[in-house]
Amino acid sequence: MLSQINKRLKTAERSLATRFGTDISTPAARRAAMAHFHLIDHGILRTIWTNQYQIAPGVWRSNQPSPARMNRLHRLGIKTILNLRGADRFSFYLFEKEACDRLGIELIDLKIYARNLVPRDRFLQLFEIFDRIDKPFLMHCKSGADRAGLASALWLLDQEGTGLPRAKSMLSLKYVHLKNTRTGLMDHLLEVYEQDCATAPMPIREWFARRYDPATITASFHRKMGWPPPPQT
Repeated sequence: MLSQINKRLKTAERSLATRFGTDISTPAARRAAMAHFHLIDHGILRTIWTNQYQIAPGVWRSNQPSPARMNRLHRLGIKTILNLRGADRFSFYLFEKEACDRLGIELIDLKIYARNLVPRDRFLQLFEIFDRIDKPFLMHCKSGADRAGLASALWLLDQEGTGLPRAKSMLSLKYVHLKNTRTGLMDHLLEVYEQDCATAPMPIREWFARRYDPATITASFHRKMGWPPPPQT
């Protein structure tokens, strides 16, 4: 009974979330979009809590910045923003894109997920972005906990030569990342890499190019958690 009620509430929330917040071209539309940003996208929780940390010289991570925080990032000297939520048609992206254009900050969009693994090419694209991104830069997802955590770990491994313990710490309670939920798939990915390279170490980028198998990793995560097998795609 409770599961049915919860399912219906989530369906209603998703339906409401797509009904507005796709236009900022008029004062009335901007007000509606700002309401969408704060209420539907939970921006009100990010008014004070930014989850913003510097993880390496010129490299920052955070949750979704608001238009006001974009001004502060500009004063901080941020030249580039790596948006791990990808380009979108809703308020959070419209305001971010507008602010980047106004402030002269380069916006790079690359969509990854917190509860599912993207194909190999997407991660290889992320590494290519790392090679050319102009610093100081900030990478963010919605909460700054999961996707930003994984991308931070990959940056440290690929660009800073950091060991796995330091990289894995990017996914921790400090950043409000929860390992024992479906977002624990991010941790499991790094664990699989660690186990796979225990006897024959391999750089993280090469491992993604040669050995990364999202379906196998996801299935082993479900077995580890005692969950039913993931749906076949």
